[in-house]
Amino acid sequence: MAHRMKQLPGGIMTETTFFTVRTALIVALGGLLMGFDVSVISGVVPFIETQFHLTKIQLGWAVASLTLTATLAMMLSGPLSDRVGRRPVLKIAAVMFAVSAVASAVAPNFATLVVARLLGGLGVGAALIIAPMYIAEIAPAHLRGRLVSFNQLNIVIGISAAFFSNYLILSLADSDAAWVQALGLARWNWRWMLGVETLPAILYFIALYLVPESPRWLAMRGRDDEARRVLSSAIGAQQAEIELQSVKASVAAGPQDQATIGELFLPSMRRVVTIGILVAVLQQITGINAVFFYAPMIFQQSGVGTDAAFMQAIFVGLVNLVFTILAILLIDRLGRRPLLIAGLSGIVISMLMLSYGFGSATYSIGSNALASLPQAIDRTALAPLVGQIYGSDVAFRGAVVSAVGGATYQAHESEFLSAAISINPALILIGILAFVASFAMSLGPVMWVLFSELFSNRVRGIAISFVGLINSAVSFAVQFIFPWELQNLGNSTTFLIYAAFALAGLPLIVKLLPETKGRSLEALEAELRQ
Repeated sequence: MAHRMKQLPGGIMTETTFFTVRTALIVALGGLLMGFDVSVISGVVPFIETQFHLTKIQLGWAVASLTLTATLAMMLSGPLSDRVGRRPVLKIAAVMFAVSAVASAVAPNFATLVVARLLGGLGVGAALIIAPMYIAEIAPAHLRGRLVSFNQLNIVIGISAAFFSNYLILSLADSDAAWVQALGLARWNWRWMLGVETLPAILYFIALYLVPESPRWLAMRGRDDEARRVLSSAIGAQQAEIELQSVKASVAAGPQDQATIGELFLPSMRRVVTIGILVAVLQQITGINAVFFYAPMIFQQSGVGTDAAFMQAIFVGLVNLVFTILAILLIDRLGRRPLLIAGLSGIVISMLMLSYGFGSATYSIGSNALASLPQAIDRTALAPLVGQIYGSDVAFRGAVVSAVGGATYQAHESEFLSAAISINPALILIGILAFVASFAMSLGPVMWVLFSELFSNRVRGIAISFVGLINSAVSFAVQFIFPWELQNLGNSTTFLIYAAFALAGLPLIVKLLPETKGRSLEALEAELRQ
C-alpha cells in the first residue's frame, strides 16, 4: 500500500503517522474531560461548604466521591473493554461525563451533588484506563511514549481549563452586564462551574465515531482482516503484518481463555505487578490531587485572599501544562526511568519547602487587622485575641473558633487569614509550582505510559484496571482526609508527610524500575516475565 506524504506545521508527516496522531488525539480527549471533571471542584469547594453547611469530612466526601466510583470503574472497565472493545467503553464514559455535569449543576442539595459526582466518577475511571490502553495498542513503538502521553497532556489541559473557567466565572459574576445577570453567574457561580463540561462531553461522544476499534483487541478476537486494516492505516501494510503476527504469536503462546485477576499473582508476573503497584501508589500518596482538588484553599491558607487564590490556581494549571509538554518531548529521548527519578527528587524538595514555609508562619490579630475584618464579624468577641501570637494555623484557628464560632470562621476564613498571617506567600507559591512541575514531568505522564507497556497483551486490560484501582483508592484517601488534615494537623505537617512518602519511594524506583522506551510491547513482555 502506497502512503502519500502530508505537509503539516512543523515538518513532514506520513499519512500513517497522521492517522495515528489524529486517532490518539481524539481518544485522549477523554483525558481532557477527566482533568476538567476532577479539578473543577476546586473552585466549587468554598461555595458549597457554606451553602450546604458542610463539615470538613463532608467537604472531603463531596470532593472525593468522584474518585470512589472512578476506582470501581477502573476495576471494571478493563475487563469490560476486553469483552466489548475499547471504543464502546469510551462512549459510555462520554455519556457519564455529560449526565454528571448536568446533574451536578442543578443539584438542589448535598446528597444530589454527591450522587452526580459519583456518576462522573464512572466516566473518569473508564477514560483514565481505556484511553492510554487504546493509544498504546495502536501506536508504533518509536512514538508510543509520546502518543500515550497525549492522554496526560489532555488531562493537564482539562485541569488548566477548569482553573481558568472557575476564575472566569468568578470574575464575570461581578459584572453588571445584562447577559451576566440573565445567566445568574453571581447567584449560581458554582453551578455554572460544574455545568460547562456538558458541551465537550457531547462533542467527545460524537468524535469517537471517527475512531476505529483497537487493532490488538481485534486480533485477539480473531478478527484479523479488521485488525490488519487498522494497523495498515496506523503503521503501514508491511509493518502491520509483522505486528499482527507478533500479536497472534503472543496470544497463541498463552492460555486461550479470558484472563483473570489471579494471573497477576503468578510468579512470572511478580516483578511487573510490584512495579505497577509502586508507581500507582507514589503518584497519589505524594499529594498531587490534594493540590489539584484544593488549590484555591491551599493558597487561601497563605493569606492571599479569595480572588488571588483563584488566580494563583491558574498558574498551577499553566505550569502543569508546560512541564507536561516538556515530559512528552523528553519521554522517548531520555526514557521513563530518568524522568521518574528526577521528578520524585523535585517532589521531595518542593514539599519540604512548603512544610518549612507554613511552619515558619505566625498569626496575630492587631488593632488595624481587627478593624479591617467584615462588619458581620463580632469584633468584641475577638478583642481578647488582639496582640496574641500563634505559632501554627491549628492554634490560631482554634482560638478564633472559640471566640466567634465555627460557622463564622468558616464563612470568613480567607479574611481571618489575610488579616492575621505573617508568612512569605512567594515561598508557598514557588513550592506549589515546583511540586506541580516535578509531578508533571514524571509521575503524571510516565505512570500511564508504563502501565500501557509493562503488561502483556493477554492481561493488559485487567492488569491496568488492578493497578489503576490501587491508584484511585489512594487518591480517594488523599482527597477525603486533606481538609481534615489541614484542620487538625496543620499545613506544615501535612506537606511534610507528603515529602516523607516521596523520599521513601525514590530508592525503590531506582532499584526496581527498568527502562522501557523504544521497545515493542511483545519484546517487553518476553523480558519482564522471565
